[in-house]
Amino acid sequence: MSWKARWEYFRAIFKRYRATKREGKREILNEFCHNTKYNRKYAIRLLNGPPPGRVRVHPPRHRRAATYGAQVVSILAAVWEAAGYPWSVRLKALLPLWMPWVRKRFRVTPAVEAQLQRISPRQIDRRLGTRKRQLRRRIYGRTKPGTLLKHHIPLQADHWQVKVPGFAEVDLVAHSGNSASGEFAYSLNLTDVHTGWTETRAILGKGHARVLEALEEIRCALPFPLLGIDSDNGSEFINWPVGRWCAQHQIQFTRSRPYKKDDNAYIEQKNWTHVRKLLGWDRYETPTAVEAMNELYRKELRQWLNLYLPSVKLVKKVRVGSRLRRVYDQAQTPLDRVLAWQAEEKEAPVQGVEELVEMRKKLDPFALAQKIDSQLRQIYELAHERLSPRAPKPAGGNSR
Repeated sequence: MSWKARWEYFRAIFKRYRATKREGKREILNEFCHNTKYNRKYAIRLLNGPPPGRVRVHPPRHRRAATYGAQVVSILAAVWEAAGYPWSVRLKALLPLWMPWVRKRFRVTPAVEAQLQRISPRQIDRRLGTRKRQLRRRIYGRTKPGTLLKHHIPLQADHWQVKVPGFAEVDLVAHSGNSASGEFAYSLNLTDVHTGWTETRAILGKGHARVLEALEEIRCALPFPLLGIDSDNGSEFINWPVGRWCAQHQIQFTRSRPYKKDDNAYIEQKNWTHVRKLLGWDRYETPTAVEAMNELYRKELRQWLNLYLPSVKLVKKVRVGSRLRRVYDQAQTPLDRVLAWQAEEKEAPVQGVEELVEMRKKLDPFALAQKIDSQLRQIYELAHERLSPRAPKPAGGNSR
């Protein structure tokens, strides 16, 4: 029954209901509820209320015009895709940084640029909600606990309270595909706790010589001195050579509790955003594949992630009733956090930081993202097809 038909039926039954004595009203009410499918309490309020007039005509709803037009949303989606699908707060923070290149690439008008600068993270979530639901993936890694020297390396179970860069978490990400047998590639991932600066190197196997070679290369590539590393309990890190290397370079060496991934929350997050999200869980087992991965890790990917992509840090947790509300600081790129540390502590500029600042002014992040996609496609061709669980690529062909 349509709304108009219900209203006409209500007008017809209203007088009969009012004229009937109390004993007969129950039957009329039952009939009215059965025919209109109204809730009984609502039907009683209608029949005991004022008499119905003419059919009510609801005025048409005047929807507010969209504040952000199709051009703003399309540009926003293009930046979001080129930046590797960051969270809305991070996307809002990187827009001013990418704006010079957005002007060149999309020829935005001042009005559109003002809208891009003004849009809030919550509005970004609404506008990109449909696209986000199409890009969900799940992955996992593989590691084995080590027992050598565990009692000689102190545990790091508390939350990091460091105020200077240099204290980092380190981990290996296995690229074994469907089989853990034989020798295959690993990505050695190191992330700084204070700045979020991340360096990654690919190695074939996880022998201590290759792990040490990758750690030494990363130590020399960091734009600040390496003061400490914290690892899980894998035997690739818990061994004498790594311990001697840390002692030689005066690097504090700690480990997490066994089977407590939250102790390594910083590096576990980067394992997804900086490795798995890009390379998935295919199997790579040749020196050619490892070299291609390192070509990506050492240059374009390092620049793109550390110079152009802001990240947020958890400041505190606030208990609000039964909920836990997390408070984050302002989104910044790892390079900006390094510069802020230098300005706050009045530290002498670290070698290489000024070159990175100049590099950021010259590099086009959109072109950098396209080159990364091209390199990733070349790496995918080097995967072991039979032992690689091919995951569906995100819509649009962007692997990030």
